[in-house]
Amino acid sequence: MTLNSVFFHVVRFVAIVPAIVLHEVAHGYVAWRLGDPTARDRGRLTLNPIAHIDLFGTILLPILLLVLRTGFVFGYAKPVPVNPSFFRNRSRGMLWVAAAGPLTNALLAAATTLLGRLVLLVVDPSFLLQTSMAAGLLRTVIALLYFFVVWNLVLALLNLIPIPPLDGSRILAHFLPAEGRRAMASIERYGFFLLIALLALGVLDRMFLFVVGGWDSLLGPRWQAVLIEWLRTLGL
Repeated sequence: MTLNSVFFHVVRFVAIVPAIVLHEVAHGYVAWRLGDPTARDRGRLTLNPIAHIDLFGTILLPILLLVLRTGFVFGYAKPVPVNPSFFRNRSRGMLWVAAAGPLTNALLAAATTLLGRLVLLVVDPSFLLQTSMAAGLLRTVIALLYFFVVWNLVLALLNLIPIPPLDGSRILAHFLPAEGRRAMASIERYGFFLLIALLALGVLDRMFLFVVGGWDSLLGPRWQAVLIEWLRTLGL
């Protein structure tokens, strides 16, 4: 693996960490606003990534998937503790707490897209093709924004899959009868293995490629051209 290849993976990794952290902070913040102080009392409403990092889920798993070139990369932070007994309506409270994570990722993706497009409107396109250090730095920033958009979309869609303990299962549980909720809870211990199975079967890869392909068309040709130039300068 070349130095430029390592730098490429570092940029992708740097982009995924804040997406994961903000996802968890959103859960804790909404729970706090609904009356549950657990996350706040345990220091989980901070943007300091150290408070949220899970050694395996936040660092080792994304790096392993990047190195193995699986095509699909994801990670997770330490789950924010939530005590639904504080909510006036437990089911509705868990619905809003669960939805807060994917919704935050979707909003971050949209806001970052607007920021990236604004930067590309302001900057002279010919500048981005120069070999100067400033141009190279700006290309890297735009690439970082690109990956931040993609990771936020991937996290939003991934967490909407109705497999416990993903947020989609909490959202679905709100609309299920009591028997359905019990059945959902009974398979939670197998949730990680089900995700690994989806990864092994290529389902998550196809979802990842769909996100990247679909979002590329929305980002526009100028952003794609900058990303291609950035990759070219890295020899990738």
